[in-house]
Amino acid sequence: QVQLVESGGGLVQVGGSRRLSCAASGFTFSSRVMGWFRQAPGKEREFVGRISWSGGSTYYADSVKGRFTISRDNVKNTVDLQMNSLKPEDTAVYYCAAGGHYSSSYSHEYDYWGQGTQVTVSS
Repeated sequence: QVQLVESGGGLVQVGGSRRLSCAASGFTFSSRVMGWFRQAPGKEREFVGRISWSGGSTYYADSVKGRFTISRDNVKNTVDLQMNSLKPEDTAVYYCAAGGHYSSSYSHEYDYWGQGTQVTVSS
């Protein structure tokens, strides 16, 4: 049974940091691109960033570039999203997702999704 379970969400002040984790099981984690997406109230789900199956390559949306960092551990089957210098517009439900061996930034290329974790950035 495929599972992606996010954790680490919560309330954080503007300028603060938060680290999200996603624990994967039920599929070959180390062969898949892992992505992070987010959805703010009243908005469509948007791409945040992704990491290659090996962990050697990352790609980020312009809105988070330089502030967010994705990392993965192919032994523990986890992928993390380190978020720094948080802004109110980062408030959203954050989802991790498992893509194929080479997935891009489009949500339809991701096969498995977590249930999401809420991050609220308060001023």
